[in-house]
Amino acid sequence: MDAQHIKNKDFDFASGELLLVDKPVGWTSFDVVGKLRNSFKPLKLKVGHAGTLDPLATGLLIICTGKMTKQIDTFQAEEKEYTGTMILGATTPSYDMETEPDTQFGISHITEEQIKAACEQFTGDIQQYPPAHSAIKIDGERLYEKARRGEEVKLRLRSVTISEFEITRIELPEIDFRVVCSKGTYIRSLVHDFGKALNNGAYLSKLRRTRSGNYKVADAWEVMELVSLIREQKAPKSEIESPNS
Repeated sequence: MDAQHIKNKDFDFASGELLLVDKPVGWTSFDVVGKLRNSFKPLKLKVGHAGTLDPLATGLLIICTGKMTKQIDTFQAEEKEYTGTMILGATTPSYDMETEPDTQFGISHITEEQIKAACEQFTGDIQQYPPAHSAIKIDGERLYEKARRGEEVKLRLRSVTISEFEITRIELPEIDFRVVCSKGTYIRSLVHDFGKALNNGAYLSKLRRTRSGNYKVADAWEVMELVSLIREQKAPKSEIESPNS
């Protein structure tokens, strides 16, 4: 079944559905799951997502319901595509805009050729450390919770694959890029390491997941659009709540 058909068909949540959602900025992936789960009431169904997006990121989030949740690991393992913007000349503790810059670097000497050449170091099988401000759990607690308390945690290198890393715009300090990568790749870490490769610093200012496997964000629902449709299908019109509730 193609993504466009999934978008247009009637839902059967009990049998299991795959829902494509365009996660808005500021929402966690769990916020999206919670909002959709509440719209299923009074149905009691399993709901999960395949591949967490950071709160400041936007784009494709695959949501599974019912029996379809058994396939989450399969969807999560698929190749991902992102577009984004990095800021060259500074770093932040979170590797993105969640925290304020803590170091500054001069960038007037950096050339377009150096920037494009640095991409070659990050194509293929690479190793990276996850950001300290990430959702990985250690001892039952997410890393970002420890980081926000100022606790230091020993991070482990992980192997990931970058199939494509393309620079699409250079207007320093901003650099736009497109990345195709394997499951488990942290784009924030990629940007941080990219800055280091230039003997400089960089942090992520914008990120959007455009594809996961064969599913594209162009075929995804806006969250509240989907919530409204679900409520219309599952409740009499007199009982439908405001989509802003």
